[in-house]
Amino acid sequence: MNAKTIGYVGLGIMGLPMAKNLLDAGYPVVGHNRSREPVDELVEYGGDGAGTPREAAAKADVVITCLPDSETVEEVVLGDDGVAAGLNDGEAVIDMSTISPPVAEEVANRLAEQDVHFMDAPVSGGESGAVEGTLSIMIGGDEDVVDDHDDVFETLGETITHCGEPGTGQITKACNQLVVSGMIEVLAEGLVFAHQAGADPATVYDAISGGSCRGFVMDHHGSHMVEGDHEPGFYASYMYKDLSYAIEAAQEYGAPVPTAAVTHELYKSTVESGHGQEKNTAVIKVLENMVGGVDVASGD
Repeated sequence: MNAKTIGYVGLGIMGLPMAKNLLDAGYPVVGHNRSREPVDELVEYGGDGAGTPREAAAKADVVITCLPDSETVEEVVLGDDGVAAGLNDGEAVIDMSTISPPVAEEVANRLAEQDVHFMDAPVSGGESGAVEGTLSIMIGGDEDVVDDHDDVFETLGETITHCGEPGTGQITKACNQLVVSGMIEVLAEGLVFAHQAGADPATVYDAISGGSCRGFVMDHHGSHMVEGDHEPGFYASYMYKDLSYAIEAAQEYGAPVPTAAVTHELYKSTVESGHGQEKNTAVIKVLENMVGGVDVASGD
């Protein structure tokens, strides 16, 4: 059994499989979630449960949070009965949520006041990457502290990059989301174009996925759009949220992101039209509606 006890706060679509991977690797894990069902599943798998973030932190040597947005991270880490209240000097928090870079920096500064280390470590790879332990992890934090927790990161991910000081992990993830969302959206445009032009979208997809377009987005997301499979591995609403943070940060840092602004609006429409809890590929439905409600997957 590994020496570090890990408190895991946020046992959602990504967090629960990551916590299970830690248990499989021999780490004692104490989990907390706002709803009880995932905690019960973790306990059944061999972990322990905690009633509050503070309790999870008090029982742990390092706390991992995996939460939906900036506001929740601030509340869960810094609020009453939050993670910070259960930590001792020299312990660490690894936030694997995707949040605003300035918020990550603020949380790091607040925890530093009580001599607690903070690493922002957002991930890419979706639910399948969380389950398989093959995530890409982008880490902002003190280099020595990151090195001290390499064992944890290597249990959860395959591509692990130390990006710099606290906040740089979130900046890197924002760049990732700008690129990935744009690729998904323009792939959706191509498939709708093929349908409208009378070509078979599946045949077009097969042809272009073997050429210069090949890659994870084409293989993973493109096939789902062709098949009409939008079961969530990563919610469209989360992509909309991530793009909101990325655009807000780009404005603060003076970076032009014109294409991302358009993609952001299309994801906003995806959410507002009732598809936010579907996979981020559901953005194709907005484009389908623009041309009369066609269905690329069925050919109608």
